[in-house]
Amino acid sequence: MKRAMWNPWHGCHKCSDGCKNCFVYFFDGKRERDANTVTRSKSGFDLPRKKTRDGAYKIASGSEVATCFTSDFFIEEADPWRDEAWDIIKTRPDLNFLICTKRIRRFGDCTPDDWGDGYDNVTIAVSCENQAAAKERLPYLLDAKCKRKYIFAAPLLEYVDFGEFLKDGKIDAVFAGGESYKNARTCDFSWIKQIKCDCDKFGVKFDFHQTGSNFIYNGKHYKIPHRDEYAQAKKGMKLLET
Repeated sequence: MKRAMWNPWHGCHKCSDGCKNCFVYFFDGKRERDANTVTRSKSGFDLPRKKTRDGAYKIASGSEVATCFTSDFFIEEADPWRDEAWDIIKTRPDLNFLICTKRIRRFGDCTPDDWGDGYDNVTIAVSCENQAAAKERLPYLLDAKCKRKYIFAAPLLEYVDFGEFLKDGKIDAVFAGGESYKNARTCDFSWIKQIKCDCDKFGVKFDFHQTGSNFIYNGKHYKIPHRDEYAQAKKGMKLLET
């Protein structure tokens, strides 16, 4: 599947343990930019509608579009811009917009009037870094009206028992990964294995997408360069599937 990134606004406020070493803050700090300030994108707000000189869409049909990954789609400052973003999403039914949030409690107040049971081209994912976050956020996800529901267990800071949230078949997939870059906290492969087992028990798709920079495998600690995190996670998935 082709993948693309769309950030209609940028900047966010740290709101939980998973935000401690946020990659947006990390990179904005390098650029001397204030990641705590939420701003509307000047040139990229309408990216899904933009076309090349030959008339083709810049984001190819069939792509999965990671939406607002340098902010939160449901952050309060974006309330004046969100309806326009929803309109843009509606004009590209040929794309799948993946929206990941920690602010799922605001979901019901932030959907458009014609949302109904959800747009066919929108997937809602909720980030849960630990058990406390799962218990706080996932009941909102289970109640949310949307076509597809994902859990992002990332940055995974401990083993999280998702069983009570998976048992009713409302969650379509779980994606797990460790924390990257400076001061990254440890991710243990034993947590990944147990979450995979939980998903298998309830027939839920699972994917281990990155190890993180600090990784424990069979009790041994590894420092993994960010460029290698995805490849090492693929090796881990092969082990999980054998």
